[in-house]
Amino acid sequence: MTSATSTGTSPSGAHTEPWTFVAVSSASVKRQIRAIVEREEEVNYRKRMGHEWTTVLQPLRTSWRKDYLTDAPYLILVFKQDYGVTTNGRRKVHYYKELSVAIACGLLITAIQYAGLVTLTSTPLNCGPALRHLLKRPLNEKLAILLPVGYPAEAATVPDLKRKALQDILVEVVD
Repeated sequence: MTSATSTGTSPSGAHTEPWTFVAVSSASVKRQIRAIVEREEEVNYRKRMGHEWTTVLQPLRTSWRKDYLTDAPYLILVFKQDYGVTTNGRRKVHYYKELSVAIACGLLITAIQYAGLVTLTSTPLNCGPALRHLLKRPLNEKLAILLPVGYPAEAATVPDLKRKALQDILVEVVD
């Protein structure tokens, strides 16, 4: 996958590259991922997230049901490595791991869009350990984000999202 290759060149704290990208195209594994995510997301939506959070999500037309997890040809799961492991089995410190993985994910999303594909950011609460186990990832890895990747469906729609005005997000310091 070209997107993952270019994402692998992302800057990282002390060049520790604290990420693992897992690309899943297997229909059976995608079904297992969907089952794990929907089980937890139903609990999240009904109990954990609360009324305010679920109300804010209503305009996005999202719910605990995640059809896109089996509809998309690929799922990319990005894992943050809490620490690395050297070739002789010793722990390697990862500096700025959260920020480094966030930058790499931003580059990956940009590369996906540049390739003419689409994705959405999915951060399924409380699914990380089960997904890590399913995908046979080591204990030092924690799920950061799950990205379904493919071409948009012909009937796909996007909510009319309003963005902040430039003057609300940019501060210019000039001489």
